[in-house]
Amino acid sequence: GGGGGGGSGVAGTLGASAGSQGGSGTANSITGSSVTYAGGGGGGCSTGGAGGAGGGGTGYKHSPGSAATPGTDGLGGGGGGAGFSGAPYPVAGDGGNGIVILRVATADKGTPSGEDSTATDGTDTVFTWLATGSYVA
Repeated sequence: GGGGGGGSGVAGTLGASAGSQGGSGTANSITGSSVTYAGGGGGGCSTGGAGGAGGGGTGYKHSPGSAATPGTDGLGGGGGGAGFSGAPYPVAGDGGNGIVILRVATADKGTPSGEDSTATDGTDTVFTWLATGSYVA
């Protein structure tokens, strides 16, 4: 997945008052279409860094004063970086929850339970879970 962006004064930042953009995540086509997962969260500073592709959250922005945002659930993106300790929003955004994706040949599919979605792609069936569930082959 993508790395988080640095805040001001950290190597790799964009400037003295800008948080770096989070790194891009990794694209995967297991579902039948390309989806990018696990983007890094943006760094927090005067102008917060953007979240990376794949659900990364935006870093804290001192002006106009906005909190870091969480990573996107279902993509597993990193949360945006926090502001400095005296800032109005000194807390980083939570990382997004991940996803479990199982692709099996439709002719051989077992029994899923608690899945959030089921789709057919060609000769395969794709199951996804965002929280809890099970699969018996």
